[in-house]
Amino acid sequence: MEPNELKKAIAERIKGLRTILELSVEDAAKAVGVSAAEYSDFESGAHSFPYWFLNNCAKAFGIDVVELISGDAPHLTGYTIARQGVGLKMRRREGFRYDHLAHLFKNRNADPFVVVAPYGGRNEVVELDTHEGQEFDYVISGRMRFVFEQHEEILEAGDSVYYDSGRRHGMCSLDGIPCVFLAVVAKNVL
Repeated sequence: MEPNELKKAIAERIKGLRTILELSVEDAAKAVGVSAAEYSDFESGAHSFPYWFLNNCAKAFGIDVVELISGDAPHLTGYTIARQGVGLKMRRREGFRYDHLAHLFKNRNADPFVVVAPYGGRNEVVELDTHEGQEFDYVISGRMRFVFEQHEEILEAGDSVYYDSGRRHGMCSLDGIPCVFLAVVAKNVL
C-alpha cells in the first residue's frame, strides 16, 4: 500500500474506532494526550502518524497498535517468525522505514523493528521524540548519531544503546549513507 493510502486507511480506522466506542473528539484527544485540534488533524489524515500517537490510540481503544496500522489483529501465540524482508512495513518519520518483526504475535511485551534511517545531510537537525517504555538499538550497518536529551554519541556497526524512551531522544545516519539498526521497544508492563 502506498504511504498516502496507508495514512488514509489508518485515519479511517482511528475515526471508526472512536465512533464505535462513542468517544467525542475531546475525550479521545484527552486519552491520547493531544489537543482536540491536533487529534482532529490526525483523524482526518492531515498529518503522518508518529508511533507514540498510534500507540496511545491503540491503548485508548483497547486494541493492539498493529490493528490500527494493518487492520488485522495479531493472533499468534507461542512464537512467530519474520522472514527476511517480510515484516510489517511502517513509516513513523519522514524518510525512515520500519519493518515490524513480530506484528503477528499476540500480547507482545516488546516491539522489534529493523529500521533504515536515511541520510539527511551533513547538518541534519536530529528530531527528538518520546514514547512509553525503554528501547534497545543495535547498529547493523552505517553509522548513527544518537542524541539523548543534551548528550550525543556516535554509534558504529556492532554498537548498541539502551535507554529510557520516555525521555527526549533521536537519531540520524552519518557519512552519506543510510544507517540500518535493530530497535526493540519494550513496553511498560508493570
